[in-house]
Amino acid sequence: MVNNWLNIIQDYLLPPTCILCSSPGRDSMDICRHCTGLLIRNDYCCYRCGANFEQNLGHSRLCGSCQQRPLSFDETHAPFVYEGIIRYLISGLKFRAQFKNARLLGMLMAEHLTMSAEPPEYLIPVPLHRNRYRQRGFNQAIEIAQSLSRELAIPLNLNACVRLRDTPHQIDLSAKQRRKNMKHAFAARGLSTIRHVAIVDDVMTTGATASELAIALKNAGVDRVDVWVCARA
Repeated sequence: MVNNWLNIIQDYLLPPTCILCSSPGRDSMDICRHCTGLLIRNDYCCYRCGANFEQNLGHSRLCGSCQQRPLSFDETHAPFVYEGIIRYLISGLKFRAQFKNARLLGMLMAEHLTMSAEPPEYLIPVPLHRNRYRQRGFNQAIEIAQSLSRELAIPLNLNACVRLRDTPHQIDLSAKQRRKNMKHAFAARGLSTIRHVAIVDDVMTTGATASELAIALKNAGVDRVDVWVCARA
């Protein structure tokens, strides 16, 4: 109830405005209805890794890759395909520190997840190594997770996981190289009483990072690990 009143007051004093075209925003979000309609949704996808299917193959389908090499997490929820507007919003946050984009991305994710995902006990943003954090000055996964946490009233846990190694950028690596690059990159603790958590990140490409983090979380006692990302590449 308090959050509802705060949103009403904020919308009155600072009406939401579309980040993309400056038209009036919708539903307290900084995106208009027209631009919302231009988002490329990941409606038909592998339930394990979120890989997009070109057509509806029915519910609870696994892609060929997940059938051959199962990943360590249980489900992926990736509402959008990493193209167009979503790619622009994520790049603006990640490389130009446009924090307003994180609020919008979190709200768009929450709108989807409210209808499609079982709420976890905690949201766990993918941690950055301290060297990378020092260079960038922020963690985009935390920025998005903070927005998600407010919208869905699910607490963040920023202390359970650490990144042990400052792994090289993965953008030019193959799937096999990504898995090798992320091996033993994370550690987790203090989760023996927790049944269900969701890893939060901006984009999933091969799932190597999330899978390695899921291993650490399950080794720490978590039963179920889902992955919540804005988009699937």
